[in-house]
Amino acid sequence: MKKMSLFIFLAALFIGTNLQAKKSELRISKQYGLSYLPLIVLEDKKLIEKNAKSAGLGDIKVEWVTFGGGATANDALLSGSVDLISGGNAPFIRLWDKTKGKVKVLAALDQSPFVLNSVNPNVKTLRDFTDKDKIALPAVKVSIQSLLLQIAVAKEFGIKNYDKLDHLTVSLKHPDALVALTSGKSEITAHIATEPFATIEQQNPNVHKVFDSYEIFGGRYTSNVVSTSEDFYKNNPELAQVVVNAINEADEWISNNKKEAAKLYLRVTKSKEPLDIIEKILNNPNIFYTSKPLPNITVFSDFLFDIGAIKTKPNSWEELFFDNIKN
Repeated sequence: MKKMSLFIFLAALFIGTNLQAKKSELRISKQYGLSYLPLIVLEDKKLIEKNAKSAGLGDIKVEWVTFGGGATANDALLSGSVDLISGGNAPFIRLWDKTKGKVKVLAALDQSPFVLNSVNPNVKTLRDFTDKDKIALPAVKVSIQSLLLQIAVAKEFGIKNYDKLDHLTVSLKHPDALVALTSGKSEITAHIATEPFATIEQQNPNVHKVFDSYEIFGGRYTSNVVSTSEDFYKNNPELAQVVVNAINEADEWISNNKKEAAKLYLRVTKSKEPLDIIEKILNNPNIFYTSKPLPNITVFSDFLFDIGAIKTKPNSWEELFFDNIKN
C-alpha cells in the first residue's frame, strides 16, 4: 500500500507540474539488451546532439541512465529524474493509465520476441511448471515479460486463471537472470529473456526453449517504446522531433551495418558474448528496429483492462501515441 500511495502521489505531482522550460539538457533512460540498441547507438554516436545542431537548437547536453526494469523507469519519469524513458509496452500502458494519458509514446523502438527458456527438462509447456520452479523476469507483475506470461497462461488455463503462475516469478535483471539460469547453482529454472540473453542461454546444453512471444501472439508486435510526458512534448516539440530523427538514423545505420552494430554493442556494454552470436541475432528477420508502432499494441492494453490492471482502455492505438507518430 505504501508503494502504491507513493506512486499515486508522484503521479499527481507529475500531472500538476508547471510546464517545463525549453531544454538545453536531456535525460534519457535505457535498459539492458539488444532491444535498446538504437539508444545505445544514439549515445555512442551522439546522434541527438548532432541532430539538435542541424535543427538549429544549438548544443544539447544528453545524460543517459540505465535501469533494470520498466517500473523503475516509470518512477524516474514521474519524479522528474529523467525526461524520456524507454521500456516494454506493458509498463508504459500502466503509466499511461495512471497519469490519465499524460504520458504517451514518442517513438517505438523494436519488434522482437521474448523467449521463455528453461533448464528443467520436464518443462515442455506451461502446464509442466510446478512449485519447485522459479521464473526470472525484470519485474514481477508489471514488466512486459510478466504480462506475456499472464497472457500465455490465460490462453492455456482461461482468463480467470491468468495469474496462476505469478507466484513462481522472481524479479531479476536480464544479465543476472542469465547467470542464475545457466550456473546450475540457483533456484531459477526458467527465464523470460530478451536478446541477446535468450540466444546466449540456449548455447548452454541444459537450456531449452519452451516458447516465444511471437508464437503466443501469432506474429510481430511493438515490444519496447520511448515515452515522455505531455508537458515535455508540448514544450519542446523541436527537441522531441530531434530525438525521433536520431532514432530513425540509428535504425537505418543498424540495418546497413550489422557487424559494426554488433561490435558497437559489445564495446559499449562491455559484454563478453562472441561477436558472431550478436551479429547472428541482428540478422534474425524476426528482430526489427523501427520508430513506427504496430497498431496491435492494443492487445496488451485490452488484456490489462480485462484483468482490472488498468482503469481505462484506449479506444485505438492512436490514444497511446503523440501526433508525430500518428502522422
